[in-house]
Amino acid sequence: MNYLFPILACLLWGANTIVTKLASGSVGPIDIGFFRWLVAAIILLPFAWPRLRGHLPIVRANLGRFLVLGCLGGVMYQCLAYYAAHFTSATNMGVIQALIPLIALALSRLFMGHPVRGAAIVGAVISTVGVVAVVSQGDLARLAVHGLNRGDAIMLIGALAFAAYNVLMQRWKIPLSVLESLFLQATAASLILLPLQLLVGSGVNNLTAVGCIGFAAVCASILAPLTWMTGLSRLGAARVSGFFNLVPIVTAALAVLLLGESLSGWVLGGGLLAVSGVVFAEFSAKRATQATAESQA
Repeated sequence: MNYLFPILACLLWGANTIVTKLASGSVGPIDIGFFRWLVAAIILLPFAWPRLRGHLPIVRANLGRFLVLGCLGGVMYQCLAYYAAHFTSATNMGVIQALIPLIALALSRLFMGHPVRGAAIVGAVISTVGVVAVVSQGDLARLAVHGLNRGDAIMLIGALAFAAYNVLMQRWKIPLSVLESLFLQATAASLILLPLQLLVGSGVNNLTAVGCIGFAAVCASILAPLTWMTGLSRLGAARVSGFFNLVPIVTAALAVLLLGESLSGWVLGGGLLAVSGVVFAEFSAKRATQATAESQA
């Protein structure tokens, strides 16, 4: 039963990539980004505020950190993903998202000094080969001459931002509940996006846009993080982290079913390699951790 929580989170995140692609033709990246986080903050307010009133000193001490987290996770990652959806497929976006755990691993090594095992390097190489296969469609010469297409490049930058977000969340470990943290990050993202919305936003003027914003606000911004964190608390990080690899698989399946995207051999093979590399790295890390714990027992 407890495994349903991380599985549901991955289903919601995968579905949100499809919604992101659908939104690309009906609402601008700044519009959906701003209204998504504004709606999420309004929904969370009555649940988070009673708890926050007793933690105001912690909030004041970490305001800068919440602004950084809101900028990386709420503004950069989400808005770049919405912008990327104009130029690449939902399947490609899902495959590139599979790199986020490995990018986070590299950032942890560079900026926090965390050791990187050989298995993680092997996994990173496997995943990178898979992503290169997807974005090049097997034509490495074309990739070398023309580079990444605009959408894939934008999505990679977004993945880097979200990986940095995850590393900082782990490093700072702000002593607030998930509900409080979500509310503050949603509020921070809304405030950061407000000037951009006033300057370049085009507004929301169709039902498709309203539906996409509603799904992103409720399902991707609130329900998915809450179910994921519930799974973490009940099962532990070691058993839950591997479930994130379901996201690109869910995304690809939904893209075929709902968007009519085709899976070429390069996309299918590259996607499997990308996910396999992450699974290999995480599985090896878990085995090493268990072996260390047993030797110290």
